[in-house]
Amino acid sequence: MNRKVILRVICSILLIMQSYSICSASILLEEDVEGIEDEIIITEDREINDVDNTLVLDKLRVNARNAIAIDGTTRQILYEQNCYEVVPMASTTKILTALVALNESDLNRELTVTKNAASIRGSKVGYKAGENIKLRELLYGLMLKSGNDAAITIAEGLGGSIENFSKIMNHYATSLGLTTSHFETPHGLDSQKHYSSAYDLAILTAKAMENDTFREICGEKLITQDKYDFTREYQNINKILWKIPDANGVKTGYTGGAGKCLVSSVKYEGRNIIIVVLNCTDRWNVTEKIFNYVCTNYNFKKESSSEIIKSNAISNLGSIVEDADFQYGAKEEANLEVEVFKPIMNIVKGDIIGKISLKDKDNENLKQEIRSNKNISKDKYDKALSMNYYESKDTTES
Repeated sequence: MNRKVILRVICSILLIMQSYSICSASILLEEDVEGIEDEIIITEDREINDVDNTLVLDKLRVNARNAIAIDGTTRQILYEQNCYEVVPMASTTKILTALVALNESDLNRELTVTKNAASIRGSKVGYKAGENIKLRELLYGLMLKSGNDAAITIAEGLGGSIENFSKIMNHYATSLGLTTSHFETPHGLDSQKHYSSAYDLAILTAKAMENDTFREICGEKLITQDKYDFTREYQNINKILWKIPDANGVKTGYTGGAGKCLVSSVKYEGRNIIIVVLNCTDRWNVTEKIFNYVCTNYNFKKESSSEIIKSNAISNLGSIVEDADFQYGAKEEANLEVEVFKPIMNIVKGDIIGKISLKDKDNENLKQEIRSNKNISKDKYDKALSMNYYESKDTTES
């Protein structure tokens, strides 16, 4: 049995919040009726009463079955409502379809529209069987028009079949850590083995928004035929781009099983706030309400990890810590916990020697490892610690 001592200091930081007023632009698009697989949305889904004008800390409730907001940079959860529940997700599936395509092929590669693609039900661009369309154009058809025909053309063209492409999608999803998702199609029409969660979709979207081409495509309101020598023009059906001024994506969705869905990204204070609402009749207004909640209740900070350590009574350790920015969104009162490990042997540069955690109601919401910036002997490291500031606690590892 190996023993180690964890040295812990918990520092409560009172953060002064600022209020932000959010102005909404007028809506320019007609109501999106997307992927009409059934005429009626499932009615047995749990209803949640929407509380108007409620942006008070920890009291926001929205009329959506599932919802989440995260910081796209740190993946910190800023708001959630049943975010881990496994549910159908309709055309928000196409976020992964696009990301896989961008990682698998050249944008100038031509793919042929098959009869299978041209005859698919639900929302379509209107491609004809036999047309040869470049992948770049298909991605605009996929993301702006939510074309199921574009989705199948991409899947068949790059994967050889829908089944093979779905295997690629699932492999990629697993590599991203999506643990509550399974993909059976590239378009998202209802299927028993096709599901995800609001949390997984948020993590997926945060990753997708790191791709320059994906970000460019899903943020476009209109692409004319002559810009890339396309076969037709593409008008974006995602009204959130008009409703919230700094919105820069991402994807709508609707089926009878999934209800109305929306995955959004909004630029705010140097980061993308990713918002997901699933089975949400009033998806545009609910998304805006969640965004306003985040702006009102969070103060986004970026601090040097070494400075955090120095300012929290561990000044002797600050000089041997690998400096890195610790970014976090804090509510009115946030607890930063600095946890330092007492080593049992000499330390090598890059070794993990502790962590900084942001805690909300005793739950760890965000963490970042602390690493050594140099080789240092165990004795010298021990001397760098001022034991007067810590409560020592024995823990046992097997």
